[in-house]
Amino acid sequence: MSRGTRVGLLLVALLGGFIFFLMTVGSGGEPQPDVARIPVDEVLSGGRPSERYGSRELHVSGWYAELAADCEGTRASGSGSAPGAGWLEASCPLRVLLPYQPVDVTQATLERDGLRLASPTNAVFPARARPDGPNLRLQQLVYVGRFDYPSAAECDEALRDWCRDTFVVSDYDGLLR
Repeated sequence: MSRGTRVGLLLVALLGGFIFFLMTVGSGGEPQPDVARIPVDEVLSGGRPSERYGSRELHVSGWYAELAADCEGTRASGSGSAPGAGWLEASCPLRVLLPYQPVDVTQATLERDGLRLASPTNAVFPARARPDGPNLRLQQLVYVGRFDYPSAAECDEALRDWCRDTFVVSDYDGLLR
């Protein structure tokens, strides 16, 4: 056996040992539980989401749509009746998760068919591709959040159930990998 062959076999053996080491170290600890994704159409069917799911963290998947400049209603975050719930009472910009890929969107369609999304920071939503018109995505997204957010208790009494049934988002990710 030549010296080059011995060096090549040694390198292959070292590489195999390194891969074995990485697999051993990487498999240590508790495995992460699988996260159940709930399709948005399942969330929208069967009654009020805040009563069905409470305030536990959920992963909801669907098609994202947003209306900003062409949205009619309360525009400014913090313009609601209570200082701590103004962002939750605000109806514009309108952000929803839909069970189908939107093409031509209107505010009435989004309000009728979508699950309303909100966040106290607004930093967890996808950036706009264009400054005007609806903000739509070409893939489904998974939003992490919960219903019955504590700030819903501060909403105006007439809007309290609406605030409780709003999905308050803490993060999002692309569904398809």
